[in-house]
Amino acid sequence: MSGVRGAKPPDDQVATAREEYHCPACGAEAHWNPAKQRLICPFCGTESAATLEQRNGATVIVEHDLTAALRNVPDSARGWLTQKTSVRCQSCQAISVFNPEHVGKNCEFCGSSSLVPYEQVKEAFRPESLLPLTIGEPQARDLIRAWYGRQWLAPNAFKRRALTDTVRALYLPYWTFDAKADARWTAEAGDYYYVRQGKTTVRRVRWYPAAGELSHVFDDELVCASVGVKGSMLREIEPFPTSALVPYDAGYLAGWTVERYQIDLIAAAERSRQMMEAELRELCAAQVPGDTYQNLQVDSTYRDQTFKHILVPIWLLTYTYGAANYQVVVNGVTGRMSGSRPWSWVKVTLLVLLAAVLLGIVFIAAQE
Repeated sequence: MSGVRGAKPPDDQVATAREEYHCPACGAEAHWNPAKQRLICPFCGTESAATLEQRNGATVIVEHDLTAALRNVPDSARGWLTQKTSVRCQSCQAISVFNPEHVGKNCEFCGSSSLVPYEQVKEAFRPESLLPLTIGEPQARDLIRAWYGRQWLAPNAFKRRALTDTVRALYLPYWTFDAKADARWTAEAGDYYYVRQGKTTVRRVRWYPAAGELSHVFDDELVCASVGVKGSMLREIEPFPTSALVPYDAGYLAGWTVERYQIDLIAAAERSRQMMEAELRELCAAQVPGDTYQNLQVDSTYRDQTFKHILVPIWLLTYTYGAANYQVVVNGVTGRMSGSRPWSWVKVTLLVLLAAVLLGIVFIAAQE
């Protein structure tokens, strides 16, 4: 496990409430700089003397008992430990959280201007750990520019976006789940054999009962709680290195937008269980002897189930081409990326015609 279940972090590792991180030279708000891994003033470049939470040999990343938490999340575990403002996008439904003086006119996720204030019935369950942003904007833009260059079936004008569109760094909410699982399985295993029927050979299956059991440890199974970024693209830039998590400190979020989770703990736990069940089924299927199997039944039990709420950084580019919206996402720690883009139907048609010509040449050559 990557954390200690139910442990309480030492007092000196608990983030304290801070309103802002002021520049000691000009008084402006310092921002977290991923390249220098320091709080830096964006106006005069002065480094803040503020000390943020660091990961070391004594760091404890707290994980909570899942069963107990599903019954009740205390109010003391809610809020951001600093003053924040929340808005909901009426287009993509993402809830963005940022410092009050940084209210934007457009959604950071889809670019829509349809933003309305979001009033929470209760404060959000506070993340207790996060991954600091380590990929800087120049590196992120280089990665996106290189990705644009590889999209040769996209329209020619599409590639100019890499130089003109705005790239934003955001923190996304994730839940992680741990569990120890025991599974018993039964199935009909099958061995292939072959018989002759006239001039042909026919494959048959000899079925016989099989059974087994296994144990498996799930560690930091990720469930994204974001609705602002497409889940399929996030899965392509995962995993996030949870072994590098640091205790939550609002300073790492200084100058950046955070998305509030909209997939709550109950829904995330259900999704995590589905993912674990699917993985257990694959592990059991791999144990079935023979060449094939059918009627696989898996009976699983879980124990020592824990969870934690974390924040992970990404770089996001959202752009409109024609009437459609597209996104490009970069993992803010590892640099892995994914994106969606339009197609040039002229290029696609030419490619299909070229393939048809080549197939025709091969067919004619084979006939000769």
